[in-house]
Amino acid sequence: MSTLSLILVAVPTVVLACQAGGWAARRVGQPPVIGEIAVGILLGPSLLGWLAPDVQRLLLPPAALPVTSVLGNIALLVFLFLIGLELDLPSLRANRRAVASVAAGSVLLPLTLGTALALAMYPYLAPPGVQRPPFVLFIAAALSITAFPVLARILADRGLATTRLGTFALACAAADDALAWCLLIAVTSLATAASPLDAATALVLTVGLIAALATARPLVKRILERAARVSDDLVTVLAVAGLLLAAWTTDRIGVHPAIGAFLFGATLPRGVLALERSAARLQHVIVPVLLPLFFVDIGLRTDLAALPAGQWGWAALVLAVAVIGKLVGAGGAARLAGCDWRWSALVGTLMNCRGITEIVVLGIGLELGVISTDLFTIMVLMAVVTTAATTPLLDRLTRGAPDLTAPAPADAPLIVLPKTPGESR
Repeated sequence: MSTLSLILVAVPTVVLACQAGGWAARRVGQPPVIGEIAVGILLGPSLLGWLAPDVQRLLLPPAALPVTSVLGNIALLVFLFLIGLELDLPSLRANRRAVASVAAGSVLLPLTLGTALALAMYPYLAPPGVQRPPFVLFIAAALSITAFPVLARILADRGLATTRLGTFALACAAADDALAWCLLIAVTSLATAASPLDAATALVLTVGLIAALATARPLVKRILERAARVSDDLVTVLAVAGLLLAAWTTDRIGVHPAIGAFLFGATLPRGVLALERSAARLQHVIVPVLLPLFFVDIGLRTDLAALPAGQWGWAALVLAVAVIGKLVGAGGAARLAGCDWRWSALVGTLMNCRGITEIVVLGIGLELGVISTDLFTIMVLMAVVTTAATTPLLDRLTRGAPDLTAPAPADAPLIVLPKTPGESR
């Protein structure tokens, strides 16, 4: 049987299964991405490959996997481009002190705890030949991630996206993501470099690429506006070509291609309606059709059944550190910024959502060889649990609080702080 014939079986199997998983997740009040990730794991050795390996080979033939992996990674680049495009950094100026405090707290405490945890794990879970600094920095950066797109979807599903709580949490998540991706750039350059000089060179070149993309924004905006007069299709072609070339550039620099796609989206000009329509088209086609192939590629490398019994203790410790870092770091910072206890607990809960962004980062670490397969499985499990816990905790904390679920006026500040220490919030 030809490779094309195998692909024609594998792709619909994955897409339909992930759609069913997303539907099932939504039925129980979870974001669809939870079901899609779970299906990707269950199609791998954790369940299907364990119970019915012949069926797994029939539905996902080994000869088709390299092609599906490439298609899934292209979809991943498009997805990260869309994340960058949604990251509206100028919006962070509103309540920038509170946003900066929460974002810093949700990154710094997980970084600190993650560093201590990684130093303890290094002798037991680090892959052979991996140096201590990239391993420790990667674990610390991975534990500081907040999934901006999944968080936005959860808030929208709960009708909270336009509330003070929702807009404040999204602003904090956007700042958190920006900081986390900066850390990831440093980690990937360090992991792929042969020497500290090469790592420094990669960082400098990446900063140069960011500066070039930011400087070219007015020119790019004119090009896109002229292309829009021809057709939206031309704008879509230019956007896809640009993100792929940016991914290729960072790959040549020595940083993961995913970072190039993200940076290209983050530095594109805002306010071009044709670009927004093209992004919506990519969101509605590439993400539901091809991104599930990435989930399955992750699932094939995640084997819960093969995780040694002695490492489940590490899994529990990773989960505890991940939750404490976000709840205390983000929630404590919100409390110090003047928010009440309920608001602070909600902010900490929302910033603990990791979702697909964490899965993407872990896939990058596994591909670079920074983390082992067992540690990858442990971290994926942590990402799924923390994301799945977000919605029920959010519902419980907002119950009986109409002031939190009411839409905020357009000209209202994101949070209302007390004028005096004794005044109620």
